[in-house]
Amino acid sequence: MAEVIPASAPAHPPAPSTSQGTANDVLLFPKGVSLALIGDSLVVKDKNQARRHRTKLCGIAVGGAASELSIPLYNVLWAEVADEVLTIDCADPVSKKHVRVARLTYALGDLAADTVNAWAETLLKRAYGTAQRQKRAKVLVNPHAGPGGADKIWEHEVKPLFEAARMSLDVVRTKFSGEAIGICESLDINAYDVVIPCSGDGLPYECINGLGKRPDARKALRQLAIAHIPCGSGNAMSCNLNGTHRPSLAALAIIKGVRTPMDLMSVTQGNTRMLSFLSQSVGIIAECDLGTENLRWLGAARFNVGLMQRIFSKKVYPCEISMKVEIPEKADIKAHYKREQLEYDYTTRREKDVPKEASLAGESTSSDTDAGEGLPPLRFGTVNDKVPDDWETASYDKLGNFYCGNMAWMAPDANFFTAACPNDGLMDVVFNDGDISAAKYLELLTSVESGRLFDKPHVTYRKVVAYRFTPRNQKHGYISIDGEHVPFEPFQVEVHQGLGTVLSKSGRYEAAGPSGWEEASLSS
Repeated sequence: MAEVIPASAPAHPPAPSTSQGTANDVLLFPKGVSLALIGDSLVVKDKNQARRHRTKLCGIAVGGAASELSIPLYNVLWAEVADEVLTIDCADPVSKKHVRVARLTYALGDLAADTVNAWAETLLKRAYGTAQRQKRAKVLVNPHAGPGGADKIWEHEVKPLFEAARMSLDVVRTKFSGEAIGICESLDINAYDVVIPCSGDGLPYECINGLGKRPDARKALRQLAIAHIPCGSGNAMSCNLNGTHRPSLAALAIIKGVRTPMDLMSVTQGNTRMLSFLSQSVGIIAECDLGTENLRWLGAARFNVGLMQRIFSKKVYPCEISMKVEIPEKADIKAHYKREQLEYDYTTRREKDVPKEASLAGESTSSDTDAGEGLPPLRFGTVNDKVPDDWETASYDKLGNFYCGNMAWMAPDANFFTAACPNDGLMDVVFNDGDISAAKYLELLTSVESGRLFDKPHVTYRKVVAYRFTPRNQKHGYISIDGEHVPFEPFQVEVHQGLGTVLSKSGRYEAAGPSGWEEASLSS
């Protein structure tokens, strides 16, 4: 996937400043050393610091004798004055895949402490913008996630960054599957700002469902944000919200993350109701996910291995699909995506002025009247009820893949749902026949990496608010809900607009959108 380089600025940038800075933006120290806030950077004029950060090749410093160091404000973690010393902690990019904590310290000397404190506060205001500082986090580390190693990732790559940002950390290492559900169900939601699973996508699923089991589920899901440190195989939540599947870069994105309302989906199967934040799949994708659990040690590569094992079988999945379709045509979906990008701030929970296409997509989640209630009622009933008359129903004898998503990236290099938006009250559905040639299948699936699956003629792409999937003539198979295995039985899904809350790097998904959306017509 196209990763976010740590030096990039957040979409909700720090407060504007003059290009040259003002007298209040500059601290002058002895020996020609100065710290200046210029634009979106902290400019450090210090030969010693600049020398340490010069580009090196094979361990040998190269380039001219620099005297300045420019640090993006996005990378500034903290600044404070204590014991007559100014300390600045920042995230230092040691590569495109990794940042680590670096510290600058300067004795105040003749500078007044009040002056330096005021400067440090200005620095933090510009560095954090609308993001909350010193977040209070409940951290859940799954040592068995993906290929393993989450403990080491947490201790060496993530925890030092969080501590440098002066976050309050309450850390639990999970011991068994489902433990996070109980933790979040009984959590004191007033004691934390965010729950941070260090895992694959399974632990975020558990956290959201734990909050959903509470008697005050709507309040809990609104008040307590979910963020994600990627330590698993797919890491879709981090890819979409943090723009990366690299743990230290994700940690930096969480530190600077902004609260963002996000749609959640209710799934009913039998007499069970569960919440889904990511996707539901039946067919080749579900088999490549759930049928390769024995290959977890391969990390994300296990999906590709599973795909190659199954793609030549031309297996089909007879079924009946009923959908409440809101936007059926790809051109209109691009127009909807453009409208969402241009007209709406995703950090604001939307109640009124909902887009025309999403007018039926969900009840308000911002009203105080439902703050203490459980999950919102199901508007379309459960899978055990009659299919509503205004739904479209069709039978498919040769379905190869059915995939419904609430996010764009399903894994690194797997941008299945390019038109997905975090808070539009709509789900994205793609499906295709399974009897196409292996070469055509490979073409379709390789187009996922480039984000061009949307435009393939063999792929149906729709925006829906609800659907029901019923398998036919098949007793055994795989159904995946957020990567979790559920019985091979009929299930029904509906979306709840803005029911959940996450931390995101920019208030949007970090995906490029369907190709050509910028040129889409908004006249209709």
